[in-house]
Amino acid sequence: MKIVPYDQRFETELVQFWREAFERAVGITDPNPIKDQTAYFNNRVLPECTVRVVVEDDRPIAFLAATGEMVLHLYVHVDHQRRGIGTRLLDIAKAESCGTLRLFTFQSNTVAQAFYERHGFRIIRREFESHWQLEDLEYEWAAD
Repeated sequence: MKIVPYDQRFETELVQFWREAFERAVGITDPNPIKDQTAYFNNRVLPECTVRVVVEDDRPIAFLAATGEMVLHLYVHVDHQRRGIGTRLLDIAKAESCGTLRLFTFQSNTVAQAFYERHGFRIIRREFESHWQLEDLEYEWAAD
């Protein structure tokens, strides 16, 4: 297993496992076409974030999309969760942060809530995400 910068050859598999992990975590079926999610990844995520991919046997199994202030996406393939991969990616985001990080997760994603709280993130705001029509939690982490 290694962590590498994003490469276009990972696109199809990455977007597919991202979608599967999201759906399982949140408990919904994403109604958007996969091509729209791929376009979002290419047109919004890649230009705005540093994207790192965890690769095992030359296949992407996790990714982190972050800036110095925000974790926008952190997803691990459903078959590779609970192996410390998310922790490794989150540690990279913390090390490259400006000293604080924020992120959002859905209230229904209790596994993510427990994960982030275990890693020092605290809820700073509760909102409603209109696109998904779900309760949303904003978290923040600050370096000691």
